[in-house]
Amino acid sequence: MKTSDYFIAVDPGREKTGIAILTMSGSAVWHGIINSDYLVDEIKNIAAEYDTDLLVIGSGTSSKAKQQLLQKSLPFLNIVVVDEYRTTDEARKLYFAANPPQGLKKLIPLGMQTPPVPVDDYAAIAIGRRYLKQNNIING
Repeated sequence: MKTSDYFIAVDPGREKTGIAILTMSGSAVWHGIINSDYLVDEIKNIAAEYDTDLLVIGSGTSSKAKQQLLQKSLPFLNIVVVDEYRTTDEARKLYFAANPPQGLKKLIPLGMQTPPVPVDDYAAIAIGRRYLKQNNIING
């Protein structure tokens, strides 16, 4: 297994998948949402660009099928499964931290607001940070 400064975090879904590239200190250097049909090609490109073989994937919706597909198609990957319980809640908080409400929406408590876009990529960030915390790589 190679050591890299980066790793890939994935929030797998049937139709769309959140992906994030994180540093070992937990900073997200890129995140986005892709059509799940393009998962293998996207992960292959990201792994090459960031010189990493570590992929952290959430345990939810279609995780097992995505794990099998990735392991079969990209056998060089070291895939680690992380419990993704309540990462959607964490994703909403991360979204609003990066995109604070403007105007009158500032008056509405964040817990009562719904992000105007899917937050699967922020869920991937939450999954990646959970991996780092569980393995005592970062605190908090």
